[in-house]
Amino acid sequence: MSAPTPETMTSSDSARASLEALRTEIGKAVVGQDPAVTGLVVALLCKGHVLLEGVPGVAKTLLVRALASALELDTKRVQFTPDLMPSDITGSLVYDARTAEFSFQAGPVFTNLLLADEINRTPPKTQSSLLESMEERQVTVDGTPRPLPEPFLVAATQNPVEYEGTYPLPEAQLDRFLLKLTVPLPSREDEISVLTRHAQGFDPRDLKAAGVSPVAGPAELEAAREAVAKVAVSAEIAGYVVDICRATRESPSLTLGVSPRGATALLSTARAWAWLTGRDYVTPDDVKALALPTLRHRIQLRPEAEMEGVTPDSVLNSILAHVPVPR
Repeated sequence: MSAPTPETMTSSDSARASLEALRTEIGKAVVGQDPAVTGLVVALLCKGHVLLEGVPGVAKTLLVRALASALELDTKRVQFTPDLMPSDITGSLVYDARTAEFSFQAGPVFTNLLLADEINRTPPKTQSSLLESMEERQVTVDGTPRPLPEPFLVAATQNPVEYEGTYPLPEAQLDRFLLKLTVPLPSREDEISVLTRHAQGFDPRDLKAAGVSPVAGPAELEAAREAVAKVAVSAEIAGYVVDICRATRESPSLTLGVSPRGATALLSTARAWAWLTGRDYVTPDDVKALALPTLRHRIQLRPEAEMEGVTPDSVLNSILAHVPVPR
């Protein structure tokens, strides 16, 4: 199939081209994290949120900042700490002595892209302050709901190797994240490229100097979302998604399988991936491609399986290998 020419390019094609340009633009600041970039774009298309997991120093924060710059979105960063209060995120009522009235002072959650850095370092009370924002896209203070900007995405990071002084996210909050993306250590070639850039004066705090500029905006993102909503899903594909999720509930290695919310999320991400790859219908390969990042945080291992070295990804790979693929 030939690529569309400027004369034949539709709004869907134009939006796809703009979002594909993100990879090149973010690559000016971040080296070798294409899967994470794609995952963040899929989350934006599905109006979902992302949990980024990786050891310190693999450019998780830089990745989110570069994405916001390339999409011309407003972004704010909150460093989650043990003493962080819910009002530090959502905002609070402030008394104005001049008017003798209380006025609402918006917190950092009122942005397009909220970077929740090290979200597992703050207690559950503060973690839960994001639940309404993530699910309802609003903040309620003193009984008054206040809508959040659109688009709105929470990109939360956590460190998988440190457990002292951390508070693991409860299942109810993990389920609110559309995707859990692992950010691995770079390959040798990519790491050499990182060092070379820094030796040449690259400053991760100055993305403009690195040449990162907007290649898309809210208009392109909305056009892309409308196109994704038109991607066809056959009855066989819907059944395939359900069979995968039901298999997790019957796995002997798991105490908690994927809920219907997880099945809906997998179908949404598969549709977004199908559209990004240039198709208007979902295939089993699209479902397989997004199964791990969409489901790995929605299942819970049995303690004995964990002691034997079983991982969520290995369980999901086994299920994908055994569930019959529709023809």
